[in-house]
Amino acid sequence: MKTALISSESGKDLKLILEIAKRMGLNFKQLSDEEIEDFGLIEAIRSGKTGETVNTEEFLKELEP
Repeated sequence: MKTALISSESGKDLKLILEIAKRMGLNFKQLSDEEIEDFGLIEAIRSGKTGETVNTEEFLKELEP
């Protein structure tokens, strides 16, 4: 299975693309704003993961004003 995410500022254009997908027999799902945010968070977590551990005490000291 292959997947593509398509976004558009134009609701009219997106509606046209979804209609074409429907006619072609493709499966699709429109994502809610919450689902889009979840994907963004997932990507941020993945890109921020380094595999390194952080010293908890030093980290907490950095948070102090």
